[in-house]
Amino acid sequence: MTITVRLAVPEDVTVLEGLIAASVRALSRSYYVSRQIESALTHVFGIDSQLILDQTYFVAETLGQIVGCGGWSKRRTLFGGDQTKLDSVDDLLTPGTDGARVRAFYVHPDWSRKGIGSRIIEACENAAREAGFTKLELIATLPGEPLYSARGYKIVEPYEIPLPAGESLPAFRMEKLI
Repeated sequence: MTITVRLAVPEDVTVLEGLIAASVRALSRSYYVSRQIESALTHVFGIDSQLILDQTYFVAETLGQIVGCGGWSKRRTLFGGDQTKLDSVDDLLTPGTDGARVRAFYVHPDWSRKGIGSRIIEACENAAREAGFTKLELIATLPGEPLYSARGYKIVEPYEIPLPAGESLPAFRMEKLI
């Protein structure tokens, strides 16, 4: 199976929205209850179009279909799609001082555990290193934590992703030196 990793383009967004929903609903079932999953899809998870504009968001393709996506960011935001933004400027990070952010990783459930996430992480790490960053930071959901741990990321602390109505999604703040 040949997997190609390339930069995402705006024309990919519709496909990515469907992939994200399928990924979260299927791969989060063992970790979160339905109410948390649906709330996170509405209020947190989704496309951050700034990553596509910054050319720091990747898609993985095989057999002519997009099967995964994820990116890194040179901006302060740690997680969340466009729906989490409040028309504020997302300040740039300082390479060599700040840690770049690993962001918005999703793999289609039919393609999970086939190395897709690792291929995208590798592309992100290489690009962030080329941009002068020496550290990466992220917020890992419970289903994502095993992937990041396997790729050398260390848990810094437990984290709660806030959701409406006083709910939250348990997660971990993680980091890796590159």
